[in-house]
This record gives sequence, structure tokens and C-alpha cells, in this order.
Amino acid sequence: MSNPVVDELINLLQLERLEDNLFRGQSRDIGTRYVFGGQVLGQALSAAQQTVDPARHAHSLHAYFLRAGDVEAPIVYNVERSRDGHSFSARRVVAIQHGQTILNMTASFHVPESGAEHQFPMPLVPKPEDLPDVAMVTADELEKVPAQRKRWLNKDGPFQFRHVHPRNELNPTRQPPYQNVWFRLIDRVADNPVLHRSLLAYASDFHLIGTTTFPHALSYLQPNVRMASLDHALWFHRPFRADEWLLYACESPSAQASRGLARGMIFTRDGVLVASTAQEGLIRVVESGET
Repeated sequence: MSNPVVDELINLLQLERLEDNLFRGQSRDIGTRYVFGGQVLGQALSAAQQTVDPARHAHSLHAYFLRAGDVEAPIVYNVERSRDGHSFSARRVVAIQHGQTILNMTASFHVPESGAEHQFPMPLVPKPEDLPDVAMVTADELEKVPAQRKRWLNKDGPFQFRHVHPRNELNPTRQPPYQNVWFRLIDRVADNPVLHRSLLAYASDFHLIGTTTFPHALSYLQPNVRMASLDHALWFHRPFRADEWLLYACESPSAQASRGLARGMIFTRDGVLVASTAQEGLIRVVESGET
């Protein structure tokens, strides 16, 4: 029997087709204040892919988060078929909620072909099975967290994470601006590369922008910290499965003007670089009472 949490995520990513270029998706409350950005990314990529020849594989997407999404309302995805060339297709996706654009995304698709190859090596880190399955906060601390945040911090989500160097998100300490996190879907799913790319787009929004807070001992759980993704880029390099262990190697080269930049590389457990990411996010420390 398949895992209901995984089934729910797959259903979220499949979307309802309203017209040739128009799709509708629902949302899942995972304990964030607004719709999780990775959900919108995964759904937008799914919408774009459904308008492209299946022989053309997504190789990149670039998105801007313009407004916070409402978890109680559906999201409509309007796909513009920008170009279908000899070997590349380009799509523009606008995500709309309550009559307003919440995300703009462009995606490019490519017919696979052979060519020059190289990659960065994977960091030397322990294997996922050699790492403890440690919660981000202790059970006692979890009792003090608001109910909505508990859904974010518990282990009932569709992805499993193991941090090479875990930190306490309620009491963070200053650390260098990088982290390595193993992750995988908690249940086996169909051998469908389109599905696995949408799942990776979803998961790529975890942990990335949080890396920018490490040198400053800040955390999204602190009541005076406001964090939000501003944009997101993702490049797919090589085949992978989202239900097998992947290493997310994240680093933050800069933070300034209440914005932080993070970059990531995603590897299979045998060291194959399968995807790269980049994201800038808002990191705003507010005075008590500010919004």
C-alpha cells in the first residue's frame, strides 16, 4: 500500500486541466504561513511540461515569487507556449490566485543529446544511513511551538531529511554559511522522469534560503524574523530518482540589505551531480510589534 502523504503530493503536482494551456492546482498546508514555494514551483513545472512534447525534458526553470499564496484557495496556472524550436521548447507560466499573479516562471525543455561532460565532485560526507534521524527541535521544545509550526517541524511530510550537521532551529548558533542535507521521498513511486523532476522542484525549496541565516544565528522560527523566497532557479543535469537518497549541498556566498543569496548542488549517493539551484530570499529582522 502506498503512503497517503506521498499520494497527496503526487495528486497536488498532477493538476486539473481546464483548457489546453490552463491548469488548476490545490494546496497543502505543511505548517508554513503561506503556500510553500516549492509546491508552486512543482505545480508550475508540471503545467509547463503538459504542454511540451514528452520527448523534450525540462533542463531549467527561473521563477519569481511575487505574492504570498493562500493555502485555502486553488491556484490557476496559465501556460504561454513561447517557442518550439528544432531541439528546444520554451514556456512561460503565470500562477494566479484571487485574480492576482503570485508567481512568474519561465522553463526550457531540450531533446536529449550527447556532448561534452564534466561536473564538480560531491562533498565528502557521511552516508545517510550513518547519520541519526534527528528532529530539528526536541520533543519538549516542540510542545512550545504554535500548532501551525508543529506541522512544519514534525516528521509526517512526504520527504525524509538527514542533516550532516544538524542545528536547533529554536536556538541557533553562528555557523559557516553552508550545509549538507540528505533527502528522499519516503515511499517508492512510479518510474516517471517527469514526476521526479516535479518532485525535485518541490524539494529544492527546502533548506536553501535557510543557509543564508547560519552566520547570523537567525532562524525562521524566531518571532522577529521574516523570511520569504524572492526568486528560484533550478537546472536539471542528469537523470535521478526523488525516492532515492540525494545530497543537497548548499552554500550562501552573500547576505546584504535584508536579502540573502544561496546556491545548491544536488548529487546522487554515488556522486553524480543531477541538479543545481540558486535562490535569493528576504531575511528581515523586525522590531517587536512590526509586521
